[in-house]
Amino acid sequence: MQPQQRFPGQGPPMRPYQQSGYPTGPPRPGYSPGPGPSMSPGGPPPRMGMPGGPPHGGMPSHPYASMPPRPGMSAGMPPPPHPGMQTPMDRKRPPDPRAAQQQQQQMKAKKKKKVADKILPQRVRDLVPESQAYMDLLAFERKLDATIMRKRLDIQEALKRPLKQKRKLRIFISNTFYPAKPEGEDGEESVPSWELRVEGRLLEDSFTAKMSDTNKMKRKFSSFFKSLVIELDKDLYGPDNHLVEWHRTPSTQETDGFQVKRPGDQNVRCTVLLMLDYQPPQFKLDPRLARLLGVHTQTRPVIINALWQYVKTNKLQDPNEREYINCDKYLEQIFECKRMKFAEIPGKLHNLLMPPDPIVINHIITVEGPDARKTACYDIDVEVDDTLKQQMNSFLLSTQSQQEITALDNKIHDTVETINQLKTNREFFLSFAKDPQEFINNWLISQTRDLKTMTDVAGNPEEERLASHYYQPWSQEAVCRYFYGKVQQRRMELEQALGIRNT
Repeated sequence: MQPQQRFPGQGPPMRPYQQSGYPTGPPRPGYSPGPGPSMSPGGPPPRMGMPGGPPHGGMPSHPYASMPPRPGMSAGMPPPPHPGMQTPMDRKRPPDPRAAQQQQQQMKAKKKKKVADKILPQRVRDLVPESQAYMDLLAFERKLDATIMRKRLDIQEALKRPLKQKRKLRIFISNTFYPAKPEGEDGEESVPSWELRVEGRLLEDSFTAKMSDTNKMKRKFSSFFKSLVIELDKDLYGPDNHLVEWHRTPSTQETDGFQVKRPGDQNVRCTVLLMLDYQPPQFKLDPRLARLLGVHTQTRPVIINALWQYVKTNKLQDPNEREYINCDKYLEQIFECKRMKFAEIPGKLHNLLMPPDPIVINHIITVEGPDARKTACYDIDVEVDDTLKQQMNSFLLSTQSQQEITALDNKIHDTVETINQLKTNREFFLSFAKDPQEFINNWLISQTRDLKTMTDVAGNPEEERLASHYYQPWSQEAVCRYFYGKVQQRRMELEQALGIRNT
């Protein structure tokens, strides 16, 4: 029995193709021969719009046209794909090579360089024995980086603590007497007066002088003090005009000295009170606590640490409750309690800390003698920031060396990447030269696997290679769907070429 034609026409019947495994029998249920264009033996099929052909916009009836629609499908919809079967429309197209290349470049730029990327493969080291010198340098660089990082952390910890050094501040107190002038032509007569000036500067040794020359920044005299008070003789200038005061405010403009001018032709006794501006703040201890700890004026953390050392030395910490301190007779007199918590010490110290004593300078303003200008010098100790702190800050903030190191690291990474690429090319050509046939076979298998991964096509190459894979029930429907897709594609091409719109 000969099978019927799938697309019946007036041409000669199709010759059956007998092969083991392909059953012959009646056509698939639901297939019915529909009216189609007549075909003359050996002639071309009639075109659309020509006599004997379908009208414009029409196509020969499809075998699925007479089939009843499946549940959930409306007329005119293509049948759903067979489970587990992929159609040509479902296959993903391979990505655009240009877009893939751009994305790869972006990922390469964003990729963080790692230390492992600078290591040469063992195969390269075996081929080039001189590369061991590079690996030794790499190991030395890791040790150097670890040392530099540890030193940077030490510097950061050191900067958190106040780095101070004691320097000598020389204070110049000078006075100038201006005698009275006789009445002149303008009719004005001047009274005798004097002028007092308080100035100062830091004494520098050779090292600090060199550092100051590099910094080109000198501190103003007023920046060392919190307040300055000049007390004149109250008997001469009265209770309302004998004090001259200066106090630091947030808007204070720093100056190199202070000047006071008053009328008078007698020697004046004056007292200059200078309150140093300690940074961080320092406090004067209660005399009893100062004798006990051996500390007179210090910062709060130093005072608390000295008290803790006293507690440990005399074993005053409670052995059962470690947060408590058992006061001895001296601490009991000072803190007025027999037992206290260590956390309570800062609060109890508040009443025992006082502002530090000011620096007192007694000076006599003289208006007698042949010299109109008299000057006296006094040296006091002040604490200033250590010059090493500026070097530490500049070392931590400098980025020039870091930029150079980064540029060299990038160059090393690129060189190692080039070496790895050359090693891959060498192995590729060596494998081809050793056994060309086996190399080509393995290469084709690898490319086939990569192509399936890129196009996202699922399947088993070994099963698809055998003919029995295509004897399964889904093969007939797959062929029909394939032809249906091709017909639809051809139809769209014809409509686009002829300018026909499907209404």
